[in-house]
Amino acid sequence: MSHQNYPRWTGPFVWDGNTLDGGDDWVVQLSDNDVEELRASVRLSGQSNKPIGQLAKADFAFRDLGQKLETIKTQLLDGRGFVLIRGLPANQWTDEELVRAYWGMGTWLGDAVSQNAKAHLLGHVIDQRADNKGDTRIYQTNRAQPFHSDSCDIVGLLCLRSAKRGGASSIASSAAIHNALLDSDREALKTLYGMFYCDRYGEIPEGKEPLYPVHIFNTINEQLVCCGMDPDIRSAQRLEGVPALSAAQLHALDCFQETARQCALKMSLQRGDIQLANNLIVVHAREAFEDHSDLDKRRYLVRLWLSSSQGRQLPEFLEERWGNIDVGSVRGGIKVAGAMKEQMEKGLPPMLNKMNETLKGLAEK
Repeated sequence: MSHQNYPRWTGPFVWDGNTLDGGDDWVVQLSDNDVEELRASVRLSGQSNKPIGQLAKADFAFRDLGQKLETIKTQLLDGRGFVLIRGLPANQWTDEELVRAYWGMGTWLGDAVSQNAKAHLLGHVIDQRADNKGDTRIYQTNRAQPFHSDSCDIVGLLCLRSAKRGGASSIASSAAIHNALLDSDREALKTLYGMFYCDRYGEIPEGKEPLYPVHIFNTINEQLVCCGMDPDIRSAQRLEGVPALSAAQLHALDCFQETARQCALKMSLQRGDIQLANNLIVVHAREAFEDHSDLDKRRYLVRLWLSSSQGRQLPEFLEERWGNIDVGSVRGGIKVAGAMKEQMEKGLPPMLNKMNETLKGLAEK
């Protein structure tokens, strides 16, 4: 057995969901005044000629809510690493109003970055009845998603509609997983500090390979950076030239997943709920689900990937995926040549005003 010294992480970002489940201090409840501030900003943003992707923090002049969002940002970056925001008037507001409020709050937490090769700044997490092809993302299906992290500092999920059955969200402290493996399986921990290869799912920047390297656990500037890319690592096995995962690597990935399940916090998101998590210290997962037959009721979440100017220092290998890793810069996301320029010229796809039409179009798939 290796005797290499690994850190034992301490601090608020080390938590066990089995303990947190009994309390709710991780829930931020919006006040009536917060909602009124949001209502005014949503109305003004809707009256502007700007596409939603061009609306910035200056377009959402929050007062008391702004202070609350600054506290939330501190909790995300320097505290527990996640929050659940509740209190939006979910039954009184339209989908578009909820998404505009969500976007507005997001502008106070960071800069939105691209989530796919089409440079979408709002990700639509919905079962698209997609074929199980190699380039199909799990979030486009109703299948379970294993614990993973995304290519950005902060990930947000707004629930518009929940599934008929299942689909609960789970999050886990990456540091708690690390510490548990330090005690139970140090060889697995050692392997997770080693190099793996990840699948780009066909979203390949110019001059890059269809894969990129990653180390799941990293200690950078005496801080933890976890890249929980399990689904992408396993998917990369389909690519030519990728070495087969060793028994030790498969064991380590399985140990990571099982340990995450043991210390996870489960959330059943309802319409209007917003989950926010620091991708570098929290991993997230989703149960499989059964959807409604009525298209207007189908499970629908809207995702944000945010870059934080106060994010952690990153390992150099992430430059291959994030494109830029400098602290204080806009970093992360998926960048494919020409896509972002095109989106900024024409604005985002008109899904905010046509969500039901979009759903009906997906029904044919």
